[in-house]
Amino acid sequence: MQRYLIRRILQMIPLLIGLSILIFFIMYLMPGDPIDMLVMGNPNLKAEDVARLKKVWGFDQPFPVRYWKWLKQAVIYRDLGFSSNWKIPVTQVMAERLPNTLVLMSASLLLSLLIAVPLGIYSARRQYSFADYFLTVLAFIGQAMPTFWFGLMMILLFSIYLKSPSGGPLLPPGGMMDIGSTASFFSWARLKYLIMPAFVLGLHNITSWMRFIRSTMLEVINQDYIRTARAKGLKERTVIYKHAFRNAMIPMITLLAMTIPNLVGGATLTETVFAWNGIGSMTYNSVMNKDYSVAMASLMFSAIMVVIGNLLADILYAVVDPRVRYD
Repeated sequence: MQRYLIRRILQMIPLLIGLSILIFFIMYLMPGDPIDMLVMGNPNLKAEDVARLKKVWGFDQPFPVRYWKWLKQAVIYRDLGFSSNWKIPVTQVMAERLPNTLVLMSASLLLSLLIAVPLGIYSARRQYSFADYFLTVLAFIGQAMPTFWFGLMMILLFSIYLKSPSGGPLLPPGGMMDIGSTASFFSWARLKYLIMPAFVLGLHNITSWMRFIRSTMLEVINQDYIRTARAKGLKERTVIYKHAFRNAMIPMITLLAMTIPNLVGGATLTETVFAWNGIGSMTYNSVMNKDYSVAMASLMFSAIMVVIGNLLADILYAVVDPRVRYD
């Protein structure tokens, strides 16, 4: 396993370099730059002033030169640059928002598992029943539903139509806490802001995991060892959860590990819709404001999460399945 990990980590280096070149090239092809955004806010700037600013910031240089400067600054000096939008270092921008995204991702993962696993098992045990067909239809609808549209519908229902006993919205339409609030994180004053974003972010996971667990459970419960367990007189709950579900979860490990980078990408829309101050909304705002330093850092963070997710899936698969060995 140790040799395998070393080999995989060494393979990650050229992969991440290639991804950084691709991402930087896409950013390079985008029209405009932070100086152009500055000109839009101050049209009185003269052409020579604009040219001088672009030279100072290096926006007049060709792609290879700009990329090499960014790579050297990021790798050797561990400096991701300065944000032209937030007026602070990029590392500080990300440090302020990363914990918020991790909280949202963790809540979404937990909520997805708590909903998808029981429904998937129930659907497999009631194969071809009305409940099975009903859950299947709901899963297909959930998978086809755009995240931003579902988020807006949730706001419309729980923040506008449904009211709390005090007369206000049942759930806040956006944000992370009340203005000036000093409540602890686990208090209702904070958790109520997390409910809708976590559910919206986890919608596609809930629907896809439910169908996946149903299919793997159907494969497992028809195996000989399950019939043997039932023949020994074991309780149905023991047969399902100790024998069937334990083996059905092995393929789920890969899916869970690969969900982590998907949540980072999905958080962009979710955080934007619900005004959640995280990495996703930061990525959107940086791209819209031509803040290339922040956009590059956040997109590379997503790429690193994809690579780590793949590696984590392989490691966990070997842990839960003793038949898998990496030499």
